[in-house]
Amino acid sequence: MKKFLRPRLILLAFLKIAFISNSFSQVYKSGPADKDFAGYLFAYFKGNDVKDESVCFAISTDGYNYRALNNNEPIIDSKLISSTGGVRDPHILRAEDGRSFYMVLTDMTSSKGWDSNRALILMKSNDLVNWKHTVINIQQRYKGQEDLKRVWAPQTIFDPAAKKYMVYWSMQHGAGPDIIYYAYVNSDFTDFESEPRVLFNPKNGKSCIDGDIINKNGLFYLFYKTEGHGNGIKLALTDSLTSGKWIEQEGYKQQTKDAVEGSSVFKLNNSDKYILMYDVYGKGKYQFCESYDLDKFKVIDHEVKMDFHPRHGTIIPVSRQELKNLTNRWGIPIDMELTLKTNPVLDGFYADPDVLYSNKTKKYYIYPTSDGFDGWGGTYFKTFSSPDLKNWTDEGVILDLKKDVSWADRNAWAPTIAEKKINGVYKYYYYFTAAQKIGVAVSEQPTGPFTDSGKPLVSTKPNGVKEGQEIDPAVFIDPKTGKSYLYWGNGYLAVAELNKDMISLKKNTTKVLQTDETFREGCYVFYRKGTYYFLWSEEDTRSENYRVRYGTSNSATGPIEIRENNLILQKDPSQGIYGTGHNSVLQIPGKDEWYMVYHRFSYPDGINMGDAAGFNREVCIDRMYFDEKGNIIPVKPTH
Repeated sequence: MKKFLRPRLILLAFLKIAFISNSFSQVYKSGPADKDFAGYLFAYFKGNDVKDESVCFAISTDGYNYRALNNNEPIIDSKLISSTGGVRDPHILRAEDGRSFYMVLTDMTSSKGWDSNRALILMKSNDLVNWKHTVINIQQRYKGQEDLKRVWAPQTIFDPAAKKYMVYWSMQHGAGPDIIYYAYVNSDFTDFESEPRVLFNPKNGKSCIDGDIINKNGLFYLFYKTEGHGNGIKLALTDSLTSGKWIEQEGYKQQTKDAVEGSSVFKLNNSDKYILMYDVYGKGKYQFCESYDLDKFKVIDHEVKMDFHPRHGTIIPVSRQELKNLTNRWGIPIDMELTLKTNPVLDGFYADPDVLYSNKTKKYYIYPTSDGFDGWGGTYFKTFSSPDLKNWTDEGVILDLKKDVSWADRNAWAPTIAEKKINGVYKYYYYFTAAQKIGVAVSEQPTGPFTDSGKPLVSTKPNGVKEGQEIDPAVFIDPKTGKSYLYWGNGYLAVAELNKDMISLKKNTTKVLQTDETFREGCYVFYRKGTYYFLWSEEDTRSENYRVRYGTSNSATGPIEIRENNLILQKDPSQGIYGTGHNSVLQIPGKDEWYMVYHRFSYPDGINMGDAAGFNREVCIDRMYFDEKGNIIPVKPTH
């Protein structure tokens, strides 16, 4: 029992550190958030032949089934990046900025002997495809290293106390034991800032190699191999990486009697489960184990499948766009084609998309609800840009209720935006839902930053309306009259004319429009060939039957005619597509070419999530067509 109680006591003692660590994770990143990861990247090498001492990549969408990229051939030529002609033990890490990646390697080929190497390699990338590298030869670089025999298995971790990246690795000098050392890295990840210092040396004074550290709730869990005396994996814990104070756990963590090395721990996406994997090198296989507490592990080899045989590697979570970057460069494994399609167009969970073509930047933008939070509990808005409607860039947070809005700090939903040129200057008016009220913020750039007006624009129900919510704004600039209108409502549809300042409503213009009993929310208005089209969502966003209908009018303020066969977007169970709704519409500038931008349940798991499917949604784009009478032809949702 003492063995299992010890980590709990440590957790209680280090709650303060945990709070500090968690505060770092709350910082909004410009790259994908944890909730938006869609797969995994496995970096590994293959064996002891020189040709196999190279970096290879594999990908997975579920963390259990992995397929090699580039036909299991190297993604980097070892001779171009190493001083020995070979590299081993690749460790890959996503940087704190969310967009950069670091990889460190052992600069070594075993053909020259296990005690032949003196160097490690630092690498950096912004896209996982193109890498810059630096070789650091410890013996040549630092004094007192004359008896250095080997430099093995480097890894990188962010130290929140120092706010720097630390590289740690094992070294042996003379006849002494292998000890794990560390050095902080400069901001370019091209060099060490100081000489190597001891990070961890077991109390028994015996060798330790292949260190792998993971930060969990402010505690650092160090898994390491006991080289030459058991050849297994042990665990030590600390609350301060450089303190030298480690609590060493009893026993071994591998779940086999065979010798193992090269352990690596990663967390499954959207789960509390951790995976410990290690190289059973004598048997030529890998073993995977799962754990919730990083103390007790269970073998799950029967759940894991790979079409390659890795040696000493690491796994990180990646976004859908990053998976696309990888497969665009090295090809899509044949049996993964169905899980790597074009839709959804944004990485991760987003909903209620509003689309804009900016005449200023000549780019397209999507402004969605940040989804993936229980009970629609998001508090910030992002935007995404694209030059071609295919490749989308995360432009980061443009409005954070907790920091930028004084009158509301919860339920950031369903934004809409208008571009308007005023006195020769483009302005962007961003209408958004917060705490079931509607606000407006302004910027001179489509990517912000946006400045809130300081008060809600809509906070009460129109006269005569007793039910529903003041949510889901939609802005429309009438090309015939030049007037601007704001629409909103859940359970009812209201419209009001906007003043020329675009941040206030014209007095006595608010009216409730009559639709039919199918109207729920998510109105959107556009104009084509003399007709005003009004689109809305029917049912509940948690329902697989959430769908889009429309009506038409001769005016931006109605009345609305309900056309026959007006259901224009709905689920397609044959494709596993459900919950399609809350859309906007895009016209390609200068063309009669139209697209519907909408959300659906996350694919393929959303249909099995119950109510949670309604706040784990993803954004898609499909072509929209009209017949000769101007009727909208039902849009076919696709992957």
